[in-house]
Amino acid sequence: MSADGKHAIVIIIFVGSVFSPYYAWSGWKNPANHCAINVALYGPSNHWAMTERNLTKTDRTHCSFKVGQSQARFFEDGLVVDINELCAPVPRRLRGEVRVSLPYLNRRAFQLSADKHHHWAPACAHAELNVEFEQPQFSWRGHGYVDMNFGSEPLEKGFDYWDWSRTPLSDGDTLIRYVTDPKDAPQRALCLRFSPNGEMVETQSTSSHTLPATRIWRVKRRTGMLEGKRAHIDRTLEDTPFYSRTLLQYPGGTAGLTTHETLSCKRLKSPLVKAMLPFRMPRLSL
Repeated sequence: MSADGKHAIVIIIFVGSVFSPYYAWSGWKNPANHCAINVALYGPSNHWAMTERNLTKTDRTHCSFKVGQSQARFFEDGLVVDINELCAPVPRRLRGEVRVSLPYLNRRAFQLSADKHHHWAPACAHAELNVEFEQPQFSWRGHGYVDMNFGSEPLEKGFDYWDWSRTPLSDGDTLIRYVTDPKDAPQRALCLRFSPNGEMVETQSTSSHTLPATRIWRVKRRTGMLEGKRAHIDRTLEDTPFYSRTLLQYPGGTAGLTTHETLSCKRLKSPLVKAMLPFRMPRLSL
């Protein structure tokens, strides 16, 4: 998120893309053959790119990962992502660099399911961003968040639904809330508070309250209360058949804009949704 709240960027680097219809149609075989760097820009104009590549178009080392013409690489105290992608479904070039400074790096991973098939590691909740783009042309500085999910089975096999949120608090701490609805198991909730120096404290998760469903695809949304106050929707960034990304605001000035994401795995596993995904997620094998 930019410091003025007018711009945002989300980058997701996939090895075995959990949303890939091609990976699903292959029978979930060979994750390294289904890689992508997803880039979503939000601001005066929105841009989206997520082109899947096969094994021959990737190059991975202990400190870098290249997918097509884009690359993520570590430097001394952070991460640089060089982006060169083509948007879909409207073809527009995305070209730029995002430099992510990491003041600390948490290496602890948390189980998201009792069967230990799914894990999540919140690496840094206080990242600093420097964003420089040539196409489209803009630049800004702001704050961000870095995490990692990994698992040994498809998401839709383990879960019905989940939601995640990141709330920057007025005292400088950051609150991360992760609530999952596993299949045939009780709901699991994680609520972590990070100080700016990386100290992590598990706190009691507050009860969820319902937010309005997304306008187009009617994906249900929920989130937790903060100091007894309910969040309201500031704006919806993504409204898809199975996924939403939303900015929330709590009243009273106790927190900045909350980034909130919802995933409906029931929707994701639908054959109709799988057939729609190639229009936003093309695959190039050349």
